[in-house]
Amino acid sequence: MGHAQQRQPMTAADYLDWEETQEQRHEFVAGEVFAMAGAEDWHVTVAGNIFVALRQHLRGGPCQTYISDMRLQVEAANAYFYPDVMVTCDAADHASRRFKSNPVLLVEVLSDSTGHYDRGDKFAQYRRIASLREYMLVDIARRATDLYRKGADGLWVLHPFAGEEAVVLASVGLELPARDLFADVEPPTEERP
Repeated sequence: MGHAQQRQPMTAADYLDWEETQEQRHEFVAGEVFAMAGAEDWHVTVAGNIFVALRQHLRGGPCQTYISDMRLQVEAANAYFYPDVMVTCDAADHASRRFKSNPVLLVEVLSDSTGHYDRGDKFAQYRRIASLREYMLVDIARRATDLYRKGADGLWVLHPFAGEEAVVLASVGLELPARDLFADVEPPTEERP
């Protein structure tokens, strides 16, 4: 997560109006605004691969897929985020043009600067969304995916995928092959500098 941009707390309504005038995207958590850093090319490529696969799979149905420029409202946390990819099947979300509130699937592609936050505090906020069924974290360096799925008992269970395993997204009925997930991204080298 970026650095806080101001000291005075902002209301959610003020944030939405202010954000419309900004060139850079900002997330909002409980009155504080955080600038989002730009992403590296592999990050954008993997997020795009996921978006395309979901969009093609869900086309013509009740669910819509959105990529990183669409805001997600987490009302219970008084927060707005920009997940890399999200899917919502909610009619109220389809009518809302500024943000979505009831996703069934959220995806974050991890980076060195955001990985701990995406796995920790951000996931804690995302778990407050009643409609959310799955949270997918893609680690490009490890060529692995950690998928958290909410069970009928309300507990979140980790389903890890690695190597050539396909990621199974039960929330949307899609099996995403690793070759499609990591298309146009070179395999990691044995040694990292």
